[in-house]
Amino acid sequence: MYLALKYLHALTVVISISLFLWRGVLVFSQRSPARWLKIAPHANDTLLLTAAIAMLIVAGINPLDHPWLSGKILLLLAYIGLGSVALKRANLTAFIAALACFGWIVFMAVSKQVWPI
Repeated sequence: MYLALKYLHALTVVISISLFLWRGVLVFSQRSPARWLKIAPHANDTLLLTAAIAMLIVAGINPLDHPWLSGKILLLLAYIGLGSVALKRANLTAFIAALACFGWIVFMAVSKQVWPI
């Protein structure tokens, strides 16, 4: 069960960043995204978060006991905030910062470390 949830989580992560990049390209090229492209990320991100929570439950893990998981949660909140600013205001700095948060989240997920040291 855990492995299936892990693969679902990884798949939804790839879909999430792909949709974010696609919306970013459209926003910065001053083209309005189609309605479905505004709705699909929310549905995907709900599935992503559900899979993450289910993995924690199945594995019996408390994210507060693992600094890298706590860090992922904090960076997720930053990613959401920065991504929202980036897409609503066509703010390139916020877009790049959101991508940096995403990259750091992926680093922590793969390495199980908060810092690369």
